Amino acid sequence: MTGGRVTRVAGPVVVAKGLDQVRLYNVVRVGRRKLIGEVIRLKGDESVIQVYEDSGGLQVGSSVVDTGEPLAVELGPGLLGSIFDGVQRPLPALANDRDAEFGEPFLRRGVELPSLDRERCWPLDHRLATGDVVEAGDVIATTAETSALTHLVLVPPDRAGTVTAIGAAEATIDEPIVWIDDEPVTMLTRWPVRKRRPVGSRLDPTVPLVTGQRVVDTLFPVARGGSATIPGGFGTGKTVHEQTLAKWSDADVIIYVGCGERGNELAEVLEDFPRLVDPRTGASLMERTILVANTSNMPVAAREASVYTGITIGEYYRDQGYDVALMADSTSRWGEALREVSSRLEEMPGEEGYPAYLPSRLAEFYERAGAATSTGREPRTGSVTVVGAVSPPGGDFSEPVTQYSLRLAGTFWALDSDLARRRHFPSIHWTRSYSLYDLGAWFDETVAEDWEDQRRWALRLLGEEEELQNIVQLLGIEVLAPSERVAFQTGQMLREDFLQQSAYDDVDSFCPLAKQYWMLKVIRHLHESILRVVGDDTDLDRIARLDVVADVARMRSWRPDAAATNAGELMQRVDEEVATL
Repeated sequence: MTGGRVTRVAGPVVVAKGLDQVRLYNVVRVGRRKLIGEVIRLKGDESVIQVYEDSGGLQVGSSVVDTGEPLAVELGPGLLGSIFDGVQRPLPALANDRDAEFGEPFLRRGVELPSLDRERCWPLDHRLATGDVVEAGDVIATTAETSALTHLVLVPPDRAGTVTAIGAAEATIDEPIVWIDDEPVTMLTRWPVRKRRPVGSRLDPTVPLVTGQRVVDTLFPVARGGSATIPGGFGTGKTVHEQTLAKWSDADVIIYVGCGERGNELAEVLEDFPRLVDPRTGASLMERTILVANTSNMPVAAREASVYTGITIGEYYRDQGYDVALMADSTSRWGEALREVSSRLEEMPGEEGYPAYLPSRLAEFYERAGAATSTGREPRTGSVTVVGAVSPPGGDFSEPVTQYSLRLAGTFWALDSDLARRRHFPSIHWTRSYSLYDLGAWFDETVAEDWEDQRRWALRLLGEEEELQNIVQLLGIEVLAPSERVAFQTGQMLREDFLQQSAYDDVDSFCPLAKQYWMLKVIRHLHESILRVVGDDTDLDRIARLDVVADVARMRSWRPDAAATNAGELMQRVDEEVATL
């Protein structure tokens, strides 16, 4: 380790001299409390450091020690169910070590704790034998990390050779479990957070991440291994939507990164997630969830560390062949942190004061999403899907973070303040949102052969209904032609009876794909049946009074296993009642 001295302190940014051998992005320890910092710039004999903890009390002359290593995370069994801070320190352990200097509510600074439990023994099912030739990515052993997931212990990316010995059937994460060319290998590995983990090959995203949310799955799906962004103003439901995706999406592992969110919102997540029941296993949802908690009152620099910590852990489980969904809430806070650090460095500001490198930092993050095959002789297929929330000030989508996220993400879910005020949730606006993933072939093959046709019909009708809405607001519904009034009423039915969905309803919180299909098919059948009989002398007000229209509004209460039967019966009643018009 080499040492230096602080020459300037500017909030979360510290300038030091004397670190002759330090490299960019090395971790350093600053001051008598040994605060965690990361070198972000080298200029002559000066090292610029962003400190991941409160820098209060630091002064010129404070010591700085270079650890010689980049910021890295610990990887191994025991990650699932854990709650970490932005630099992967376990928050429950930190909570037991309060800061006497600043008072009871604060965590002590400079604490260095292992991220994973060193004392727990894990039963192992060894997959190798002495004399086997292995390469990076091969499975060494498996262990039941939780009731929801089996952990695969892999040959580290930098190792290959011949197995010379096998360890015991039970071990802690830092005990050798196999020897490769007489060199011990443990379950515990460390990986730099800014470095992508290697893969065998990248795959095209052709399978959707099923969320159970009708507006998402039917209209704007996101692919496994894809990326999505959710911009929206305050109160539009970003956090609830991400929590709903975390609970109901068909990912194997959920990583929820609270990046600079308000303390009360993140406290709610920390309290609610352990109580949520996993619909897959019936156990706690935390058994396949990892929380990375970083609140708005924590040092801003740690927000950057939190997103890199989350994506690195996601890549680790992807290498095991699992589908990972990472929820980042929110990337706007990260952008604000970059802006503050940039201003402390007196850099030339870009648009709205953000640094010029903001788009490249966001791109580095979103580009680590993807579906891939792992390394090794028996490749596994896994994915990391990234969903990033954006909090534009005043709901202004023209601000830089939203615009750059829009260019990078494959799916854009635009939350609308007017919909939220009308209590229409999810408040994803159907004409401002889009999905660039071509998943129609998968839906047509897996769910129904006319799924994509139904989707295009719904989008077309919703767009037509919005245009008619503008006319109605100006001139009244009486100026519409009969066919236009039918389209207007059907669009209203699509909005209120199909797209609207309650995250707190036991039945409606999750809607399987088959049920989504039959609900949409019934609405289209009703629309087309009415168009066939409507004329200039038809009493269009009678349409809204049909008994079958009220039954369509109750489709969300259908049991999933009875959706096809109920839909068939309802379409038959549609034909009977429409014939009376």
